[in-house]
Amino acid sequence: MSMPPRFETPRETTVISKILADLVSTVQLIECEIAAQEERASVSDRSDVKYPMLARTLIERRDNLKMTIYVLEQRRTERAPHEQATAA
Repeated sequence: MSMPPRFETPRETTVISKILADLVSTVQLIECEIAAQEERASVSDRSDVKYPMLARTLIERRDNLKMTIYVLEQRRTERAPHEQATAA
């Protein structure tokens, strides 16, 4: 079942683009923090018992944000042809 695009105006698409930029930036910050946690603990193997709990939590958060980014990009891509047709 395909969901219809929810973004009805070019302004809404612009807002989504700004949100996407913020999310991408947040993912980059989280990845830096994960690396810092791994370095502090001297453990980078996620299966190791000593792997930092904060890093595990941040990985889950990062993965969720990446999924959100993917979904929003898909919706924005689906909306682009509709906006071009409306502008023409």
